[in-house]
Amino acid sequence: MVRIKPAILGGDPVRQDYLIFGKPEIKDEEINEVASVLKSGWIGTGPKTQLFEKEFAEYIGVKHALALSSCTAGLHLALLVHGIGREDEVITTTFTFAATANAIHCAGAVPVFADINPFSFNISPESVKEKITRKTKAIIPVHFSGRPCDMRSLEEIAKENGIAIIEDAAHALGAEYGGRKIGNLGNLTSFSFYPNKTITSIKGGMLTTDDDELARQIKILSNQGLSSTAYERHRNDNAYEICVPGFEYSMTDVQAAVGLPQLKRLEYNLKKREKICMLYNDAFKGLPLDTPEIIGNNQMHSYHLYNILLHLDEMSISRDNFKQALEAENIGSGVHYIPLHLHKFYRDHYGYKKGDFPCAEHAGERILSLPLSHALGSDDIEDVVNGVTKIITYYQK
Repeated sequence: MVRIKPAILGGDPVRQDYLIFGKPEIKDEEINEVASVLKSGWIGTGPKTQLFEKEFAEYIGVKHALALSSCTAGLHLALLVHGIGREDEVITTTFTFAATANAIHCAGAVPVFADINPFSFNISPESVKEKITRKTKAIIPVHFSGRPCDMRSLEEIAKENGIAIIEDAAHALGAEYGGRKIGNLGNLTSFSFYPNKTITSIKGGMLTTDDDELARQIKILSNQGLSSTAYERHRNDNAYEICVPGFEYSMTDVQAAVGLPQLKRLEYNLKKREKICMLYNDAFKGLPLDTPEIIGNNQMHSYHLYNILLHLDEMSISRDNFKQALEAENIGSGVHYIPLHLHKFYRDHYGYKKGDFPCAEHAGERILSLPLSHALGSDDIEDVVNGVTKIITYYQK
């Protein structure tokens, strides 16, 4: 076993320029679309946003797709239209981004965390069952990294207890469960278009549903509670009425102009991301780490993240120091996630403590997300493999 000195200790880095962890791909088509919108004089919510909603709904296979400012906004609105608020409890995974629990808290409800399956990193239905009380009003499963949750089990739990499911699909655009697209399983589902996602609108989100009444309420709430958008009033010369107190959660046509061409390339890019993940899997065989679990039958992964789980007992380095060493090789990486119950706000406000969710804590100390983007070239992929192998080999016991 040849040990090469890592760059963090003074060795030469595997690459000279820095590789962004989640590099977005912006092509001339997006730039031209944005320029066209800017020249049109209508840059707020308007025809491009409407077209984006229409094409997104067709892709998912639902009646309604509502373009919003973020996935977080979608989760917040989904909770509100389900009538969830003060003193209600909503169960979600502790192994997720802040947005999931923040939306619950901002709706006035109490986020109740559940542990994860140690192999898929998705919410554990068994843990969910243990957390249900008479105050439970909803479950928010997060399709971690783009792998669908065990929706059959979660739907059974929800049905038995008369509670709603709201899906956090921030990672899961293009994923499928039971032969149906995530977002088309009968639940309000919120998607993210953040820069490192499978498609981006710089920032933004989309909420999908087949329910006409929920769609109507969401549209009003996302537009300051007004009965019509500025574009609709511009077209029809009608006055608006304030129906309810609402929020400024709408998407702009500039954002939609970025998202539309990306949506057209989505299926091609999903295949490219899958190929990159398979190359990583093959390259890392035999190293002291776990690669992502194989997807189940009748499911489809959207490959938003590629996570490895380091065997720290076989290395003389922590996950955080491993990440720093990889940065010194000019390779970006991410930690998805430090479990939410270990963060100060949720410890102090809700009384969570270390030891509450052992599977999530085990993963949270060892997980690392490697660069994954359809913008990656073959040299980038080779550099990632070489960088990870170099660091592991040097620090392996």
